[in-house]
Amino acid sequence: MSTMEQKANPKCALTSVIENELDILKRHIHVLNVLLEHQPMGIIKISEYTGHPQHMVRYSLRILEQEGLIEPSSRGAITTQQVGKIIEELKLALIHIGETSKELYQTV
Repeated sequence: MSTMEQKANPKCALTSVIENELDILKRHIHVLNVLLEHQPMGIIKISEYTGHPQHMVRYSLRILEQEGLIEPSSRGAITTQQVGKIIEELKLALIHIGETSKELYQTV
């Protein structure tokens, strides 16, 4: 069974919020990865590369900028010098989330 098939019913009130937030985080990371490979890029080009609508890309760029991962330039968004450090912090947070999820799984 694939990961998508294992995904819980999105209508489940107990998990719908976390699933939605994980989908948003996944999009933010996808946008960041595209920028890391092809920077500088604007909203339209990122939307074409990722397949996400422009309004969602715009929101992701705003969040990535607030987190210090990217900054605007005259040619489009670019990553900052802090991106490596922040990605490592993100990875640690995801490990913690995974461990917490596993603990919860074992209690049900």
